[in-house]
Amino acid sequence: MAQQLPSAPFPILTSVSEVREWRAARQAAGEQVGFVPTMGALHDGHLSLVRASLLANEATVISIFVNPAQFAPHEDLATYPRTIEADIAALASLTIPVEGSSSPRTVSALFLPPISALYPSGIDTDVSKQRGTFLEVKGLQEVMEGVSRPGFFRGVATVVIKLFNIIQPTKAYFGQKDIQQALLLRRMLTDLHVPAPLASNLVIIPTYRDAASELALSSRNAYLRAEERPWATVLIDALHKAQQVWDEQKTKGAVVVKDVLEAARASVRAVEKKAQEEGKGVEVRLIYVALNDPDELWDLEKGESAMVPRGKGAVLSGAVMLGRTRLIDNLVFDYPLN
Repeated sequence: MAQQLPSAPFPILTSVSEVREWRAARQAAGEQVGFVPTMGALHDGHLSLVRASLLANEATVISIFVNPAQFAPHEDLATYPRTIEADIAALASLTIPVEGSSSPRTVSALFLPPISALYPSGIDTDVSKQRGTFLEVKGLQEVMEGVSRPGFFRGVATVVIKLFNIIQPTKAYFGQKDIQQALLLRRMLTDLHVPAPLASNLVIIPTYRDAASELALSSRNAYLRAEERPWATVLIDALHKAQQVWDEQKTKGAVVVKDVLEAARASVRAVEKKAQEEGKGVEVRLIYVALNDPDELWDLEKGESAMVPRGKGAVLSGAVMLGRTRLIDNLVFDYPLN
């Protein structure tokens, strides 16, 4: 039975052949193609990536695909928010004026593949049951998020290389909120000599934050209960405490890694204790805080030197569980992302 597609003011492509035909027409027209891969449940953070693509490229294609390969069997694949009609409406609302043209730029196409299009051998969240070709980025996938989510970046790299091979975008756009993902994918593009996009054309857009709280926007924020929302800035508040230590020590010379990390961890622990003492059923749990080299993602806490020298940057990242919601965030110190 053919897939029933929602209505949209732009083409909705569901097969590899349809995308390649669409891409060939863009190439024949001499158009640059920007690409924003998503798992749907679009929010203003996603839309900021789409706007950046619309500004820089004649054509912009979005993909929506909830990728089973980046979920472990115990994770939230079945309950991950799926809001395709709202997503299409949000994409359709975007218009970017173009100097010298009476027609603004809008989204050119949506790639909405079924699982069979991207995983012709099928896919199981249990790695031991998977068949077919999968991709790993050794050394960069086992740290930070990879410590508590083994296999996650294997799934990310696998699906993204498939999407890049199908779409062959001029530029691709990712958010800084998923900084490890973006830096890992740049390494993948470099190591595999991928021609489209080039590693230099993987654009990292600053994390889109709530203006009042600075909470990073995430599709998983929809899981937060009303009583949990006032606690949702626990992680970004902790990262800012660590940034204060970084900034203070940087002005004096080298930065002591453990001092930066302890500032963040102590901040989360204080919130954990406060939530427990209030006894309103809000549970805060630190998963990790890490300081990593921005090029190789080495864990600086486990390195030979306990110091970050002047002139060297770092990625400070972390994750907390707030109830059943996993919150991630990061700050990048003294390192240009683009």
